[in-house]
Amino acid sequence: MMDTVAPTGLSFKAQMRRAREGAIVGTVCRLMADKGFDAMTVDEVAAAVGIAKPSLYKHFPSKEDLAAAAMAHVLQRAGEYVAEVPLSLPPLKRLHAVLRWAAQVHLAGDLPILPGPRSPLRATLSVHPVYLAALRSVSAPLEGWIREAQADGSLNAALPPQAVLYALYARACDPLISLLQGTGQYSDDEILDLALSACFDGLRAR
Repeated sequence: MMDTVAPTGLSFKAQMRRAREGAIVGTVCRLMADKGFDAMTVDEVAAAVGIAKPSLYKHFPSKEDLAAAAMAHVLQRAGEYVAEVPLSLPPLKRLHAVLRWAAQVHLAGDLPILPGPRSPLRATLSVHPVYLAALRSVSAPLEGWIREAQADGSLNAALPPQAVLYALYARACDPLISLLQGTGQYSDDEILDLALSACFDGLRAR
């Protein structure tokens, strides 16, 4: 029997596969946000999604592929957000908006923790085409905005733009956000304001 084609142009079988992969990737994002790549296991991913581990491997052949797909997904979401930021805003305001969005994703528990320098995930990410394409789609405009902000004097022009870009990526995953959230003393908006202030304004009295 032929597989029925849905109005989207995808067969129902293909839609089911896409939906399952979306559920898997969402689960991996949350687990990596909670405990990081090294502590996450394929068994708990399969259990959380509600499928057998062999079925999981039909979609993603390794733990590294699971994690790379999750990180690519977050970067794709970031790229969509970056594309919507009005270019009429000053460059520093654009950078503020993107970091605030990333911090909100962090607060929601959907932002994977960046892998350590010795993590085996690094090797997978370095050759993962979807992840690399998503990374470029985010990094290129952000680095351009950084250069604009340095040119207008709103960011330190002595810092290499790439170093500023990496600092922004690191701040998106900053443990400060989770630590402030864990105190129960601050609202989400207050946490976002504090995280952005610590990033862009620093700790020195002004």
